[in-house]
Amino acid sequence: MSLPHWLVVGLVAVVAAGVAAWLYLATQAVLRERLRRAARRAIHQFRVRLERYKLVERDVIRERLLQDQAVLQAMADHQREHPMADAEVRRRVNEYIDEIVPFFSVLSYYRIGYNLSRLLINLLYKASIEYRDQEALDRIPREDVVVYLMNHRSNADYLVLAYVQARVVSISYAVGEWARTWPLEYVFKSFGSYFIRRRYREPLYHTVLERYVQLITRNGVTQGLFPEGGLTRDGGLRPPKIGLLDYVVRTLDDPTFERDIWLVPVAINYDRVLEDRSLIRERAIGLRPLSRAEQLAGVASYLFRNALRLLTGQLQRYGRVAVNFGTPISVRSWLDGQPAGLLRLPKDQRLPHVQQLAELALQRIAAIIPVTPVPLASAALLSFGASVVSRPRLLDRIDELRDQLTEFNAKIVRRELPVSEIWERAWRMFQMRRVLVAQGDGYVILPSQRPLLEYYANSIAHLLPAEVAVTLTPAAERDPTLPRLARRDELDIMTAEQPGSKP
Repeated sequence: MSLPHWLVVGLVAVVAAGVAAWLYLATQAVLRERLRRAARRAIHQFRVRLERYKLVERDVIRERLLQDQAVLQAMADHQREHPMADAEVRRRVNEYIDEIVPFFSVLSYYRIGYNLSRLLINLLYKASIEYRDQEALDRIPREDVVVYLMNHRSNADYLVLAYVQARVVSISYAVGEWARTWPLEYVFKSFGSYFIRRRYREPLYHTVLERYVQLITRNGVTQGLFPEGGLTRDGGLRPPKIGLLDYVVRTLDDPTFERDIWLVPVAINYDRVLEDRSLIRERAIGLRPLSRAEQLAGVASYLFRNALRLLTGQLQRYGRVAVNFGTPISVRSWLDGQPAGLLRLPKDQRLPHVQQLAELALQRIAAIIPVTPVPLASAALLSFGASVVSRPRLLDRIDELRDQLTEFNAKIVRRELPVSEIWERAWRMFQMRRVLVAQGDGYVILPSQRPLLEYYANSIAHLLPAEVAVTLTPAAERDPTLPRLARRDELDIMTAEQPGSKP
């Protein structure tokens, strides 16, 4: 007796579905194994120290945070202040965890991130690396926790340090809200970076963030923090923000945490910051602010021109990017000189001491800011207090400033070069940016480009003698019509006068 047609079709469909499921699972298993092997090859190739906690599943970290007593207490406090159901408060905490916690991928970091950063940095810059105190860095015990503290000049800082340290350690950065857009958010999280909301005051959020930062610190994750809290707008160092640093330092209050935390100062400087003109527009006096449409048009034009130059082989490098590493700070040793029980003091009593630690780290960063040709030449040009500078006097001034910086033990990139070669490297950049015009045996500073010169000169102004640093603004010419960057006190007034600003 033959089987009905529909039954034959059904059996064939079941067998086909089973074969398809088996093929899917087998392919998935093979793919997972290949990815594991590729990840192991990447680790062996770079011979890098990889903290195992970075590979912990996000759900495990979620449960740790949801069971943390400080987080539970913050949830209870939030519920009392804002009448909400338990489920709603828990949902909010889960949203914060999803937003903050990354999902580190070895392949993303070392196959995509490293190769991308190597491509872009070598395409745009010539990189220089120097260690101020290599012996002190080598003496850091392997089991201790390292936190890199960096000045923040460009969004390319992330790529630069990751590229420089790729064969030493993978770094988890604290990234601001600017990168919480697709696909940047996914990329940064796959690199192990965690996101933070700036100027967001809700205690529940900050408790979740603090306990996450302390969780990864206790488990030895190497982090990268920008103590200034954001990009510099005038080229100089900004006052330190201490929120994240306070979270890191308070990890030592855990009696089960017996290791030390080392803060490694890192100073970065560029001959050209990619987003310099956009940053300067926020601080410039005498220049018309660009509209959003003009900004987008400028970015599109920049990308198009450089893509065309790349395709035609005419793309020029933007000079130097230099990275200097300073003498590390042992947080336990620092605590020995502070009041007993500092980490358990109320916030208003504890933060002034943490502020001192942040200022100490920023001082060490400031002392090792690299002096590349463009900042040095910018300072020399502005030091005359005039718009027209002769070439012989300019070369003499660059040589004079270089000698003074050497006396201050400043880190001058390629200091052995003749002064004429240093100027030629800077002049190529000034020509590319249309900052100066050659006239006879001298140069004319274009008025609209003075803020750009100030921006780069300010990056090393703190290393120069006071009598030189004071002449780096158009105020020395007594001409109030010249465009310039606002001073910090003027910026406060400008901010206060903006509509909707708070007193």
